[in-house]
Amino acid sequence: MEYERIINRRVADVPPSGIRKFFDIVRKMPGAISLGVGEPDFVTPWAIRDAAIQSIEDGQTQYTSNWGLESLREKIAAYLRMRYHVTYSPKDEILVTVGASEGIDLAMRAVVCPGDEVLIPEPSYVSYAPTVTFAGGTAVPVKTSAQDCFALTPEALRAAITPRTKALILPYPNNPTGGVMTKEQLMDIAHVLEETDIVVVSDEIYSELVYGGHEHTAFASIAGMRERTITLNGFSKAFAMTGWRVGYACAPRELLAPMFKIHQFTMLCASIQGQVAADKALGRAFETGFEDVRMMVRSYDRRRRLMVESLNDMGLACFEPRGAFYVFPSIRSTGLTSDEFCTRLLEKKQVACVPGTAFGASGEGHIRCSYATSLENLTEALKRIREFVNEL
Repeated sequence: MEYERIINRRVADVPPSGIRKFFDIVRKMPGAISLGVGEPDFVTPWAIRDAAIQSIEDGQTQYTSNWGLESLREKIAAYLRMRYHVTYSPKDEILVTVGASEGIDLAMRAVVCPGDEVLIPEPSYVSYAPTVTFAGGTAVPVKTSAQDCFALTPEALRAAITPRTKALILPYPNNPTGGVMTKEQLMDIAHVLEETDIVVVSDEIYSELVYGGHEHTAFASIAGMRERTITLNGFSKAFAMTGWRVGYACAPRELLAPMFKIHQFTMLCASIQGQVAADKALGRAFETGFEDVRMMVRSYDRRRRLMVESLNDMGLACFEPRGAFYVFPSIRSTGLTSDEFCTRLLEKKQVACVPGTAFGASGEGHIRCSYATSLENLTEALKRIREFVNEL
């Protein structure tokens, strides 16, 4: 068969994930330390796991509503209202998804038509541009820089808007840079958008992971922005529940209805055990004052400061991340490209990082290192990176 003729060109032309390439290599390399994949090294708290186990023992093995468990949607609504001062109706403005990643795909397929442009601040998460392409749109990168703390500036946004612009993805706190946008900065973005019909997809999966006195502001809480915003979030990062695959999308019912339709005909619903676990995670957080989350944030903060101090000390200029759990140091002083640096570091010192170019062309000259691993691993990895840089 002529597979090249059969396969959808939109899919065939998208390169594989630049993150997974190095992750797959390091899994087969004894003694290697991976700073590559963005996954908490904490195990899901026992009370959450126990709730899922109990649901299995109770015979809860059926589909849920396409919208998700009603009790979970009610808790999500309460959480967003309490933490971020934005209100959504559990009935038809909150959709439980199979991770926040499904939410990204649903949002793109629901609003993007062939020929539409979607603005994506770069460097940014690897899945955004491919989902735009799969939906038939054109991903338009908008460069951010360390000089602006990797925030999207109103000047850059205004310059990127064309008559074909349909949507803007706002990925803050940011993966891979750790950038966080203040309320004032988001208000500047809102002023640019208020005279347009541009839809905003605000990916807030790292909303709980902020440091150094910084706070997360939900874009939908900015005056006049709720009506155009699709808010995405989930349980993977803040609640150490990556493998459970539970996220959610929130939006005015007019925006969420087409996303629900796609979800209804494809995924049907997230797993009932994952939803039960997520329901317990929020219930426990309300009861304990988010102590599990705060404990993880404190631990990440210690690692964050270690990484920034060590990388700067060895000559790899590193922006101090304000959110998420990544550092994004510059490796330009070594004279190597991002891919060369990561490939040679893995070969010579068995440390896996991700080339900055995996997150867009503007990531060249940087690498991404996740500090969601133990202090022991980080200390050893930093020792090896220092040796590598010195040998260069």
